[in-house]
Amino acid sequence: MSSPLIQGRAVTKRFGPHIAVDGIDFDVQPGEAFGFLGPNGAGKSSTMRMIACVSPITNGSLQVLGMDPTTQGAEIRARLGVVPQEDNLDTELTVWDNLLIYGRYFGLPRAVIKERAAELLEFVQLTDRRNDRVDPLSGGMKRRLTIARALINQPELLLLDEPTTGLDPQARHQLWDRLYRLKRDGVTIVLTTHYMDEAEQLCDRLVIMDGGRIVAEGSPRSLIDTYSTREVVEFRFLDDDARSLASDRLGSFDGRVEALADRFLIYTDDGDDLVDKLVADGVQPSTFLVRRSTLEDVFLILTGRTLED
Repeated sequence: MSSPLIQGRAVTKRFGPHIAVDGIDFDVQPGEAFGFLGPNGAGKSSTMRMIACVSPITNGSLQVLGMDPTTQGAEIRARLGVVPQEDNLDTELTVWDNLLIYGRYFGLPRAVIKERAAELLEFVQLTDRRNDRVDPLSGGMKRRLTIARALINQPELLLLDEPTTGLDPQARHQLWDRLYRLKRDGVTIVLTTHYMDEAEQLCDRLVIMDGGRIVAEGSPRSLIDTYSTREVVEFRFLDDDARSLASDRLGSFDGRVEALADRFLIYTDDGDDLVDKLVADGVQPSTFLVRRSTLEDVFLILTGRTLED
């Protein structure tokens, strides 16, 4: 295996007495899509800011592109593409001018910037909006433009902090398609997200963070296989008596059961068979769903909380 593009050992970030990142170890290999998955406040964005060389580590060691962010931050930033959690486009300028001006920050010749800008607008499907001001664009268009801008210097490493937060489902899928194409072309991607489906769609490998620590690491499939079951049954009850009866019956179930505020989650390898047995035993849910296990289930099993908590 080649040397990691990013290597962190016992990386720690403190803000006064608060520990945001608590001694984590991680590697990111060239060409992979690597994710930090966890709820808000887990330490994902703090970790990303340290990788992006805009926030110094408190303790531990961090290498990015073979360099030390403490002493070589400028050299590292010149080779990064960064998509922050909040879009910071110049909304009074046009789509085209946002790319031209940003390209000048890297000292690129004007002709090179124009060529790359045209290619990137086509890539993010904004060619027809090149002369429009940014302000009236939709959230999804602004996000795609932010990604195009981050690629203007042809970075070796693309960092995306919560790339689809606040976008509607259609815009999210459009953005995933652009990111998947970058991944297919060999761009190394590091992203933070609290969306389980996003992590499963985009990440070759990820770490699950909670309370500033890494609680699990692996590919999405390996994490599900290791910590969860093949399927999950969700039972919902509108009637309190029916819920109480279900709680009694599930108390003798030889498997994992999570009682959430609005539903029961029952972990099994054969959901349909389990539903038949429970219904025959008198359990009468208002609604039920049999689905495959997800990273959300892994997080719940490891921490006792959902990603939205």
